[in-house]
Amino acid sequence: MNRLQDIFAFSEAYPLIFTQVNFWIFFAIAYFIFALVYKKVPLRNSYLFLISLFFYYKTSGLFIGILLFSTVVDFVIGRNIYKTEHQAKRYFLVTLSVFINLLVLCYFKYAYFFKDSFNLLFDTNHQVVNWLAKWGNSFSDQSYFSVDKIILPVGISFYTFQTISYSVDIFRRKLKPLDSILDFGFYVSFFPQLVAGPIVRAESFVPQISKPTILTKADFDAGTFLILKGLIKKMLFADFIAMHFLDSVFDAPEMYSGFTNIMAMIGYSLQIYGDFSGYTDIAIGLALLMGFKLPVNFNSPYKATNAGDFWKRWHMSLSTWLRDYLYIPLGGNRKGSSGSYIILGLMLLVLLIAFRSNFFLISIILIVSIGIFIAGFYNSSVKNRINTNINLMLTMLIGGLWHGASWKFVIWGGLNGLGILVYKYWRKISPYELKNQWYVRCWKIGITFLFITFTRIYFRGETMEHISKWYFQVWNRFDLQSALDILTHYQAVFWVMLLGYITHWLPQTTKNVMESLYSNSPAFIKVIFAAVIGLLCYQAFSSDFQPFIYFQF
Repeated sequence: MNRLQDIFAFSEAYPLIFTQVNFWIFFAIAYFIFALVYKKVPLRNSYLFLISLFFYYKTSGLFIGILLFSTVVDFVIGRNIYKTEHQAKRYFLVTLSVFINLLVLCYFKYAYFFKDSFNLLFDTNHQVVNWLAKWGNSFSDQSYFSVDKIILPVGISFYTFQTISYSVDIFRRKLKPLDSILDFGFYVSFFPQLVAGPIVRAESFVPQISKPTILTKADFDAGTFLILKGLIKKMLFADFIAMHFLDSVFDAPEMYSGFTNIMAMIGYSLQIYGDFSGYTDIAIGLALLMGFKLPVNFNSPYKATNAGDFWKRWHMSLSTWLRDYLYIPLGGNRKGSSGSYIILGLMLLVLLIAFRSNFFLISIILIVSIGIFIAGFYNSSVKNRINTNINLMLTMLIGGLWHGASWKFVIWGGLNGLGILVYKYWRKISPYELKNQWYVRCWKIGITFLFITFTRIYFRGETMEHISKWYFQVWNRFDLQSALDILTHYQAVFWVMLLGYITHWLPQTTKNVMESLYSNSPAFIKVIFAAVIGLLCYQAFSSDFQPFIYFQF
């Protein structure tokens, strides 16, 4: 085996994943060394940067080069933005930073999406060529890299947004650039949140880098509690119901009744919450153990009373990033911008080309577009409402596309955007909007939960064909008569689902009491509790490994 193959093999063996024992061995060793160096801030930062690089290498192999490229580029650009007072040059540099980051992201994540869309629109048969791999192979007589396939590096969507926020925050004069590239590399690559968030904003994390480590008992207790809670969410709830029910249904929805498909969607809402919030709980907990605070990413999202409220509770680090770096620059809720209309124009052009053979649909699109333009031209208040709605929909559509390089994710983002818009106008006429009785709140939560759950078929469905099969089974083969048999056959799964949702919907005061009991308990009780949780999690663990869902984004 040649040297490069040895490198690939080593990176692929025993990847460092939170649910794997080898990660906790890695963390125990890393934390022991951290305890020796944490008092010297420059040494601490350099050490955490190096072990974060090792962590990412074990997760993504030679894609570590892309991470290092982004680190160097934005470190250099950030310093130059700060040094110059010439506004045009500042605009050029921040635009260059955003362009390079998005170019790298698009190359690895959206090449197939653009290729498939282009082929569909213009009836061609172009294929993707990995020009980066071709360039890499040119340095040797052997072909080490596949030129006909582009692989998505783990976590690229997350650290790309972090490096963009760094350059933009310096441009907005919210932040001074870091003096050391090792410190900046630590910010970009901090291993607890590197591959699946939460997305860390430069203005909130960079100031922590220069401060000495202060680890209080409260932080240690909160950190260990979050880690244990995250493992429970991921391994006892999300992985269990996925392995024993959900995966088989979503792989072949046509083999199951409509009722079973409906229950699978309800289960999937628990799975994706347990999986993603479980990861971020562990990430936040690990960071706390090292004296760093990461942003809260979830706030009981299934307690939301409308779609807008849901997105203030779900993946909060992404929602606020899109708000501050996309929605507000597009004009927010005040006005439109040239960017809004350029993006909207491109989308309309794609629709016109896609449906060019359907004269009726083309006519509808053109009539609606012209009508909106005329209404906005003659009425400023209508124009403002149109602008804000356009900005909101564009943000949600782009947010959908961020999650996955497929039109089904765009549809999913669009449906969530429509849900927010519908509520925006419904609340003005709703007779229940100002009522706070428990049954009214339960009704709002229930409607919101069902809306969020069933839009996720476009998130979970493997392909549009699978999604069509799911709809067919629900509408034509619901088979309510077999419901009791399904509930009996999968009773362990449904009991776990029920327990998961009950714990989610517990009042926050009850959850605070549980955390307080843990924090105030003696050390030996905490050790026993951790051991029991660890034993339960790994007893439930299966050889059918369940990766974290958001690794693919």
